[in-house]
Amino acid sequence: MAHDKKQTAQTWNFIDGEWLTGNPPVAGPSTHAMWLGSSVFDGARWFDGLTPDLNLHCQRVNRSAEAMGMKPTKTPEEIMELALEGIGKFSNPGALYIKPMYWAEEGGLGLVPVDADSTRFALVLFEAAMPEKDAPGVTLTVSPYRRPTIESMPTNAKAGCLYPNNSRIMLEARSRGFANALVRDMLGNVAETGSTNIFMVKDGVAFTPAPNHTFLAGITRNRVAGLLRADGIEVREETLTVDDFMAADEVFMTGNYSKVQPVSKLDEREFEKGAVTKKAYELYMDWALSNR
Repeated sequence: MAHDKKQTAQTWNFIDGEWLTGNPPVAGPSTHAMWLGSSVFDGARWFDGLTPDLNLHCQRVNRSAEAMGMKPTKTPEEIMELALEGIGKFSNPGALYIKPMYWAEEGGLGLVPVDADSTRFALVLFEAAMPEKDAPGVTLTVSPYRRPTIESMPTNAKAGCLYPNNSRIMLEARSRGFANALVRDMLGNVAETGSTNIFMVKDGVAFTPAPNHTFLAGITRNRVAGLLRADGIEVREETLTVDDFMAADEVFMTGNYSKVQPVSKLDEREFEKGAVTKKAYELYMDWALSNR
């Protein structure tokens, strides 16, 4: 999730052992990540005194770094401790986005491979409001762009080099009046949206695309699926088509930034905020509160 300066009142960054405000410079024109895209990040949330699954996000950023040939310089526990320290630097925040990052400062022979020993770390926290519980549903269109396969891009990492594709997906959708887009894999099956995982509901059963190494099966996605199952709602991971979503009774999105959001429209097909979508949101928030 990009840092929108226009909407951010305050930012704290932990870089090279100190806390800094604003958007301090950390890269030069010869920095490998600046030049050749060797960066990874993750995102967690703080709101209402809650940090849901913060530990899992801290673990995943280290896995992402390793998948990109970098060497993590912090343990997940150290990242968590820094995140909690950073939260304490804000005065009366409404909600925060917590973004641990790694990038390679230098490359090896031939310029392209990263120098693992040059890995650097930063932790960024900034104010970012949570969507209101009764906020309008999100409008989607089917994107003409596709998700890459793991043979062509590091789809097993939350890598910065993947996000120009997400950006053009979002920009193209917005140019046609939609907020986001349903994105297919190279075989034409639904993978995710431009920024979230996706669920559909048919006859009371929740469906979500089966992980196939073209997208990250997100932490919030997995949490919501588990909570629905524990509540007696069947959840299936399957290969799903655009036609399946067009025929659905409900559609909702899951992701760290907004947690659970209903979809109100997919191209010309409109959806109501249904019972399973409402239940997914309620179950997630009740779980987060119970794990304060």
